[in-house]
Amino acid sequence: MENSITLYGASGHGKVIIDILNSSGIMIKSVIDDNPKAKSILGIPIAKTSDFDMSSLGKTIISIGNNKVRKKLSNALNADFIIAIHPSAVISSFTRIGEGSVVMAGVAINPDVTIGKHCIINTNSIIEHDALISDFVHICPGVSLAGNVTIGEGTQVGIGATIIQGISIGKWVTIGAGAVIINDISDYAVVVGNPGKIIKYNSINE
Repeated sequence: MENSITLYGASGHGKVIIDILNSSGIMIKSVIDDNPKAKSILGIPIAKTSDFDMSSLGKTIISIGNNKVRKKLSNALNADFIIAIHPSAVISSFTRIGEGSVVMAGVAINPDVTIGKHCIINTNSIIEHDALISDFVHICPGVSLAGNVTIGEGTQVGIGATIIQGISIGKWVTIGAGAVIINDISDYAVVVGNPGKIIKYNSINE
């Protein structure tokens, strides 16, 4: 972990990242947001992009929950993206985590898991062995992924959802809260229920 970083985004998700960094003894240099809802976030003043040399932000985390926006900003910003992991998370030393990703309190990640870039692994989620989570994925609070699950780019797995072993989920899928996934899911699908059923498809314009 780094000594001083910048957060891009003053959202509720940003508050959780601030708490992670504070819990780890890491100083937050600044929080950037051009459309903030307040002048400060958890006591930290919010600045605008016009206040910075945006050609080189240094050590940064994109603290925005929207997967599409994180992807867009990660391609646009010149920054040294780092990871943030809450001290209470239990993560196997055989896990690989990509730049810009964040791991919240109470998470458990078992061996040979690969997590891509700019992912959110949210509070109390469980990721079992040999799972593969692609870039810009959001694993919401309380999700359980069994072993050998694959999650495609930009997918959001809703709060409390469960995915059984060996399942493959496509890219930019939305899995509803509490869904139980027992079959593979194609790209862009929106899935709800127990067992999970596709009810429509997201836009392919990514």
